[in-house]
Amino acid sequence: MNKTWNNKAWFLVLPVLALVAFSAVIPLMTVVNYSVQDTFGNNVFFWAGTEWFEEILHSDRFWAAMGRNLVFSAVVLAIEVPLGIFIALNMPRKGWGVPVCLVLMALPLLIPFNVVGTIWQVFGRIDIGLLGRGLYALGLDYNYVNDPVDAWATIVLMDVWHWTSLVVLLCYAGLVSIPDAYYQAAKIDGASRWAVFRYIQLPKMHRVLLIAILLRFMDSFMIYTEPFVLTGGGPGNTTTFLSIDLVKLAIGEFNLGEAAAMSIIYFLIILLMSWVFYTVMTNYGTEKR
Repeated sequence: MNKTWNNKAWFLVLPVLALVAFSAVIPLMTVVNYSVQDTFGNNVFFWAGTEWFEEILHSDRFWAAMGRNLVFSAVVLAIEVPLGIFIALNMPRKGWGVPVCLVLMALPLLIPFNVVGTIWQVFGRIDIGLLGRGLYALGLDYNYVNDPVDAWATIVLMDVWHWTSLVVLLCYAGLVSIPDAYYQAAKIDGASRWAVFRYIQLPKMHRVLLIAILLRFMDSFMIYTEPFVLTGGGPGNTTTFLSIDLVKLAIGEFNLGEAAAMSIIYFLIILLMSWVFYTVMTNYGTEKR
């Protein structure tokens, strides 16, 4: 049976495409323009070619910030994904506890990024902060302003508190979509709790887990506001991620050409790694099915 395709529906997408072109493509072209030019002020530009890209790729500063980004993303994913799955598995499926748990899980996601940084900035202070004061009372020498380990631990803990809820809600949505017949069959077969999770719940959560990991990777790799408010990239440069270094380069040092080249490289890295994540997880899910 031949189907008749109505291509007129594509006209409905044109306003969206125009909006995307205006809000994304045009600014991107501006960044590309800056990345291949140099300026000495007065809006006078000189062709620089690939000079800025070569300088960035040979910069120890760039690769150090990149290393910090990769470590941070790996750590928060290793914590948030298993923790999110565990919480989702233990959330109620019926009764009054469902809306209560969903609201509590959604609350951290509603807080603006700069407010999250401010909350943890106060929370970690050793004079008035609940966390800092409590650790100090226990005899621990905690100071996220001066100690790199404490700064990293605080930023990781802040991100886990802020974003684990996203993984929980996505996993919970996947779990509640599983028909009761699967659990009844597993109960008849005498399947263990681990077997139910391994062969029923985890495969059904595969697609939402893919979304959760992709979103969390992109968010964690592009993190800026929270660590900037909390530590300002310090102590020293120990928490200076690529996004913070990029802003320092563009605004603090007013090196627009180098900053534009760095932002393009940054964008391509995120795009490439997201594609790798998606390809690997999609192929893994296809093989398992």
